[in-house]
Amino acid sequence: MERSKNDVWVGLFVLLGAAAIVFLALQAANLLTLSFQQTYRVVAKFDNIGGLKPKAAVKSSGVVVGRVESIGFDDKSYQARVTLAMENRFQFPRDSSLKILTSGLLGEQYIGIEAGSDEKNLAAGDTISSTQSAVVLENLIGQFLYNKAADGGSSSNAPAPAPKK
Repeated sequence: MERSKNDVWVGLFVLLGAAAIVFLALQAANLLTLSFQQTYRVVAKFDNIGGLKPKAAVKSSGVVVGRVESIGFDDKSYQARVTLAMENRFQFPRDSSLKILTSGLLGEQYIGIEAGSDEKNLAAGDTISSTQSAVVLENLIGQFLYNKAADGGSSSNAPAPAPKK
């Protein structure tokens, strides 16, 4: 009887540990967010969202103020349509601007919001028109290589030839 009682407690402890590990893994992968704050939804349109994913953070000054709720494609303007769930306790002016940023060199992408100066604040259903698309590393490398090829591959650090006498 004593052994089976200990087995139940050990089994319960193991299940609690496994549940804690699953919870932490989901939090670390940004697949689970526990926020009980009321939210309002705004829409933003981007030319290129890069690797932005649903549930990505929306940050202002490094503080998470919302999450990306959904990403779709607007076939009339041919742009990505991103719906943001912003927490009610954070209010931003209507002329605020959005950028898709990357945490670290090759890290996860998030949306950065820079507050504007309008007296009216964003409300549910508003569309933010001032957006800056993601910086795509392949495009930057392509531009760099194209510019180098256009320069003829010459290096500005090469020494000048010595004059002949």
